Amino acid sequence: MKLYALMVFYKQDDTVKLLKAAYELGSFSFFQRGSVQEFMGFTGKILVERSAVPSRSSVKEQDYLCHCYVRADGLSAVVVADGEYVQRVAFTMLTKVLDDFAQKVPPPQWAAAKDEKEIAYAQLPELLAKWQNPREADAMTRVQEEVEETKIILHSTIQSVLERGEKLDDLVEKSEGLSAQSKMFYKQARKMNRCCSWV
Repeated sequence: MKLYALMVFYKQDDTVKLLKAAYELGSFSFFQRGSVQEFMGFTGKILVERSAVPSRSSVKEQDYLCHCYVRADGLSAVVVADGEYVQRVAFTMLTKVLDDFAQKVPPPQWAAAKDEKEIAYAQLPELLAKWQNPREADAMTRVQEEVEETKIILHSTIQSVLERGEKLDDLVEKSEGLSAQSKMFYKQARKMNRCCSWV
């Protein structure tokens, strides 16, 4: 999973202006980086221009996905990612980036800015780096991966018990920790399950 660009735009009527951008183009050759950066900026601007206010959209271009979020106030963001980057995480990131941007840069500056340099917001490269690994940046992704790991461990544990040839019936029969009544309950439940499974 990889993020290549994170851009913040301001959409007002039919005009769209780039307010801030950060790029991670280390995977491209030195001579390609300028062209790739231009193309990503161009694509981001077109996506914001053609998106409704408010809206969220994702567009696939070859191996890349562009996720675009346009808020009701016209503040917009686009992230360019590879095809493996999870869409939910991308939109969570865009929401947080725009909220942080709106908090630190007042709305009158959005319309008045003529150039990226006029906007005092230096956090974009840091945010782009932070969200490169969704597991560290997004709590839900982290929890989901931990659940998957737990399922694998549980499956492995059950599999290892079955591989040893031990059957639950044999364990219950040999157990000294279960009363005769509990053993009888277990046997009756097994009979009922067998009976019902044939129906």
